[in-house]
Parts: sequence; C-alpha cells; structure tokens
Amino acid sequence: MKLIFLGPPGAGKGTLAVRAVDILGVQQISTGSIFRAAIAAKSPLGLKVKEIIDSGKLVDDDTTIALVKERLAMDDVQKGYILDGFPRTIPQAQALDEFSIVDKVINFDIPDSGVLERLGGREVCRDCGFNFHRIFTKTSKEGICDHCSGEVYVRDDDKPEAVQKRLEVYRVQTAPLIDFYRNKGILLDIDARPMIDEIVVNFKKAMGI
Repeated sequence: MKLIFLGPPGAGKGTLAVRAVDILGVQQISTGSIFRAAIAAKSPLGLKVKEIIDSGKLVDDDTTIALVKERLAMDDVQKGYILDGFPRTIPQAQALDEFSIVDKVINFDIPDSGVLERLGGREVCRDCGFNFHRIFTKTSKEGICDHCSGEVYVRDDDKPEAVQKRLEVYRVQTAPLIDFYRNKGILLDIDARPMIDEIVVNFKKAMGI
C-alpha cells in the first residue's frame, strides 16, 4: 500500500504515520528523514543538501524529487510506504507520478484554530523526532523522550506567529494538492480534530481494514 499523508502543520500526520506503520507494515518516509540520511551517508545528493541547508536556503524541488526517487527505489519500500511531507507542490506531485504510483492520499482536515491549539503545546524529540504534546501526549519525564531518552524541546516554528505563517504557506503551496488528488479519485478525507485513537479508528474504516 502506497500512501501520501496530506494536511496542514499540526494536523497529526506524523503521529498517525507512526501508528499506521504498525497497522500496514510499511515504511514511513519524510523529507526530513531523507535529507538526514543522505547527509549522513555523504552521498553526492546528501552533500548538495548539506550545502543548501548550511547556507540557510530551502532545498529546491529538483533536489528533493531526486532524493525521494532514490529513496523509493530501495528494497524496504517495495511493499509500500507512507509519504509524509512530500509532495508539497503540484510540480512535485507530477514528478512523483513519473516514478511511483500512489494508491491513496489521506487528507487530514482540521481548521486553523485547531492547528494553533495543537502546535501551541507540541514538543519534539531532538534525537528521534517523535512528537509529544503538553496536553494530549505528555512525556513520562519532563523534557525527556519516552522512546530514545533524547531531549524534548519546543521548535521555534511552533510559536503562534510562526504557525500562522506556516499555515499561509500551506494554503498557497500545498492545499491545491487536495483537488489534484481528489480529481484523480484517490483522496480520502479524515477529520483530524479528535484524539489520536479515534483518528486511527476512522483511518482504518476509510482504508477498509
């Protein structure tokens, strides 16, 4: 099963992806993890990404697409995958169509007010990237990740003014993908407002599993 998870920042895509990996037995793939792996491997593309990031710029579409194509060619994703954070734009989606056929696109629907509430309490592990929340999914020990014992912190881009800007960027760049995939007949809408256990139940129903 090859899936794309769509939704604004704070919709819970990453959290559900972790659960969906166990349910479906596939790999979760995020652009962040691809970038980190490529940099660590010191591959030609990885060195290019490191240079771009070190200069404070955003990784361009062509480089991102090349890295995703390289990742999706690996053996561990031949049974399926969950793409989280890619594609972000119509050109990226069109490029993906050329080297991998997606089965379903899950759109996590949540109003901006819900995003602001979610991200206002989000904490992230600096080492493994797992997301926690000061209200919904607290760490057992303050500031310590339950999974790898790494440091848990609040990202600068989770501050209210930064969140509002991220939402504006999402509406312009990524939201058009909803209609793009709806027109293909492979989009499934999931209400992202409930707690994660209810979202998991709704996800399984939507997927017919």
